[in-house]
Amino acid sequence: MPDKDVAAHYASDGLITAIRDGLGKLGKTPATVTVDDLAPVDEFHIGGRQASEAFLDQLTLTPSQRVLDIGCGLGGTARFATERYGCSVTGIDLTGAFVDTGKVLCDWVGLGDRVSLQQGSALDMPFESDAFDAAYMLHVGMNIADKRQLCADVYRVLRPGACFGIYDLMRTGAGELRYPVPWASVPETSALAAPDEYQEALESAGFTLTAERDRRDVALEFFANLRARTMGAGGPAPLGLHVLMGDTTPLKIANMVAGISSGTLAPVELVTRKAG
Repeated sequence: MPDKDVAAHYASDGLITAIRDGLGKLGKTPATVTVDDLAPVDEFHIGGRQASEAFLDQLTLTPSQRVLDIGCGLGGTARFATERYGCSVTGIDLTGAFVDTGKVLCDWVGLGDRVSLQQGSALDMPFESDAFDAAYMLHVGMNIADKRQLCADVYRVLRPGACFGIYDLMRTGAGELRYPVPWASVPETSALAAPDEYQEALESAGFTLTAERDRRDVALEFFANLRARTMGAGGPAPLGLHVLMGDTTPLKIANMVAGISSGTLAPVELVTRKAG
């Protein structure tokens, strides 16, 4: 699928204004906001901050490492990783509006010198070989059809022995998925694949799988709790993924949850290592 179609799906105007307004309703300003305050809007994946923590803890990140965030979006996970593990993080994403917004958010929380975000394609990354000590991507592969090329380029930019973690929605059963969903408005811009297809692409690049975990039950619990909180509050929170997905957020979420509930798809973690 063309990169421009994927970028167009996520494109959104006025993100900084919307986020600033949401923070104001929470009694926060750009001068007082923290990484945790931003988590509801800038962790664009199932499970939010808790999922990031459970996933990234498996990569054994350390302060001395230079880490790559593939498909970084607004940079929420990159900021969390930098604050929690002390590493420096470079993020790359197709959507220019996400990158531009993310840079502002990094400055707000004082991480502009340790988190670097840039626009670009995960299939042809503008980085030198052996440049990073670890890499990860969260809910990104559903928009990348050529997973062999993706894994090959990630392998190229990682140093020997480095970890590469994937947390993606993957096809885990038969059945048709209803659209739109958070990552695609139509089937033509969705590149869902089964875990074994990911593993084949990873192994072809030279990675060795060290861990795999299906997070379907965690996802269903997360969405049940989110629905209960939303109903209890009489509507969505001031900051949330609706800021990114707009008026179609309820439909996109409902279609995705239906697919998870039916067993058609599930969020899956894969942790791998480059030969070293």
